[in-house]
Amino acid sequence: MVKARTLDKIGEDQRGATHYFDTARSGQFIVAYRKAGSVSGRHYHKGLSPLKNPEQLVLMQGSGVFRWKDVRNGQTGEVLVQAPAFIEIEPWAWHELVATTDLVMFELNGLTDAKDDTFHLD
Repeated sequence: MVKARTLDKIGEDQRGATHYFDTARSGQFIVAYRKAGSVSGRHYHKGLSPLKNPEQLVLMQGSGVFRWKDVRNGQTGEVLVQAPAFIEIEPWAWHELVATTDLVMFELNGLTDAKDDTFHLD
């Protein structure tokens, strides 16, 4: 009557670990565990993928600073986020998350959703 399964790990480095799961109901999702002081993201999306227009994340535990830059006009900003928080990132917003504590992030899309819609400035 109750089933539990371990989430598949897709990567781990000095920032922390990233896992994903897939359901027949709604597709694939990403769960990211990040360590305090780590930086994630550092990319933008053009909105080519419907699930990245806008990108949606749920900060489930911890806190961090989201920094962003509109790659079209250079406007910049940052916002302090504290769990629980729902975050939307518009297309063309280069973004990075600096973890101020250990944190857990739930991304409302899978790896294939971003495959052809992730761009870097570097």
